Amino acid sequence: MKPPPTAAATSDSDGGGGGGGGGGLIRPSRICYMAILSAVFWFLVFSLLSGMPGGGDLSSVLFRPSSLSLPLLNSFTFDQNPSPEQQPPPAPAPAEDRCAGRYIYMYDMPARFNEELLRDCRALRPWTAEGMCRYVANGGMGEPMGGDGGGVFSERGWFDTDQFVLDIIFHGRMKRYGCLTGDPAAAAAVFVPFYGSCDLGRHIFHRNASVKDALSEDLVGWLTRRPEWRAMGGRDHFFVAGRTTWDFRRERDEGWEWGSKLLNYPAVQNMTAILVEASPWSRNNLAVPYPTYFHPETAADVAAWQRRVRAAARPWLFSFAGGPRKGNGTIRADIIRQCGASSRCNLFHCHGAAASGCNAPGAVMRVFESSRFCLEPRGDTMTRRSTFDAILAGCIPVFFHPGSAYTQYTLHLPPERGGWSVLIPHADVTGRNVSIEETLAAISLEKVRSMREEVIRLIPTVVYADTRSSRVDFRDAFDVAVDAVVGRVARRRRGEPDARR
Repeated sequence: MKPPPTAAATSDSDGGGGGGGGGGLIRPSRICYMAILSAVFWFLVFSLLSGMPGGGDLSSVLFRPSSLSLPLLNSFTFDQNPSPEQQPPPAPAPAEDRCAGRYIYMYDMPARFNEELLRDCRALRPWTAEGMCRYVANGGMGEPMGGDGGGVFSERGWFDTDQFVLDIIFHGRMKRYGCLTGDPAAAAAVFVPFYGSCDLGRHIFHRNASVKDALSEDLVGWLTRRPEWRAMGGRDHFFVAGRTTWDFRRERDEGWEWGSKLLNYPAVQNMTAILVEASPWSRNNLAVPYPTYFHPETAADVAAWQRRVRAAARPWLFSFAGGPRKGNGTIRADIIRQCGASSRCNLFHCHGAAASGCNAPGAVMRVFESSRFCLEPRGDTMTRRSTFDAILAGCIPVFFHPGSAYTQYTLHLPPERGGWSVLIPHADVTGRNVSIEETLAAISLEKVRSMREEVIRLIPTVVYADTRSSRVDFRDAFDVAVDAVVGRVARRRRGEPDARR
C-alpha cells in the first residue's frame, strides 16, 4: 500500500508537470520571481544614487534627456513674443470722433425767448406797415429772390435778407449743426437761442425801461437757475444778438434812451455774445459778418458765384452806395463830393427821392459788381453791412477808419489788410483833401487783380449757408464763429485769460 501524497505535491498537481524524476520538487510561483527581480532592481538603483552627487534627485537619473529625446513641452501659455506669422490679427482701430472737442449743447428754451417773438412779425418793426414779416421767413433769410434783380442773382441761394436777423439765422444753422449733443457734460460749449434783436425791435421806441428789459431779465433768471449754468457760472455759454453791441448797452433807466441793457447784466457778461459789431472795450463779445443776400447750400454754389464775379466786367474804378449821415463828421460828404466829381466813380446816392433804390438788393449789387473798389465809410455806427455786400461782389473794400473792419472782424478777415483792402485815413480826406481817385489809380493793375482774387477767396467764410439745408459742405461764417467760441471756452477751462478776439 502506497503512502498518501504530500501537500506540496498536491498543490503542484495542476501545473501539468510530468515526467519522470521531478514529482517531488517545490517550484516557486511567478509572483515570487517578480518580487525578487523588483527588489534587486531597486537595490541597484539606490546603490547607484548613493555614490553620485545630488543623488537625492531621482528624476534627474530616471528622466535624464538624451540627444534623441523629444523636447519637454512648455506649460500651456501663449508665447509672449510670437513670430510675425503667429501674431493674432490686430483689433480694428476705433472710429475717429470727428466731433471730439466740438460738441455743442443747445438749450430747448421756452418759445417766449425765440420763436414766439416771430408770430407777431409786424410788431418787430413797428415804424413800417409790413414790419419784419418778409425778413423772418425761411429761417431768417427772408423771401427768396431767385432770378430777380435784373440778372444780377443766380437762380438759387439768394434771399432778401435784413441786416439785423443774425440771431434767427444762427439758430437755424445750429439746429443742423453736425456736432450737437444732448449731454451738457460732454459739450465744449452751450448755445442759448435767444432772439435779442427781435425783442429789442418790438420795444425800440418804448419809453418805459422796464418794458424794454422785461424779457432780458426773464432770460437771466431762467438761465441762472439751470444746472448747466452752475457748472461754469455761464462762462461756457454763448448767444447771438443780431444787432450791434451799442443796441444792448443802455446805461440809464430814467427818461427815454436807446436800446436795452441786456449786455450790462453781470450774468450775461460771463457769457460770450456774438454781434455784428463788438465793443472794443469788452472781452465778452465777438464781431461776425453782417448777413448778406447770399445763402448757398453747397461748395458748388459758392464756386459758381466766385467764377461769375471773377469774370465780371468792371468799368468803374470805384463806387459809393450810400447817403449822408449826421453826427459822424464830414467824411461821407467828402466822399459824395469827390465821387460825384469823378468820371471814374459810380455814385449810387441814397438820399431823398433816390433813397428807395438803395433798398433794392439787385441795384446795389450791380453797382458793386461793376467796380474795382468800393468805398466803405462808417455807417450809423463804425461798421456797415455794405462791406460784406462789396466782398460778395468781388469788389475791393476801401476803409477810412481801422474800426470799420480791421479791429472788428479778426475771425473772418485776414490780418494782412493790404492784401485785400485799402485804408485811406479819414483825416487825410477831410483835413488834407487827399484825392481818393488818385490814391486808387496809383495801385497797379497786377496788384488790383491780386487783391480782387483774395477778396473772392474770402466769400465762403463771410456768408451764412442756407439755414434749411442739411447738406452744407463748406466752412461758412457760422462755422468760423462756432470754432472761435469753442476755442475760447477751452481756454477758460484751462484758466487762461480771454483774448480780445
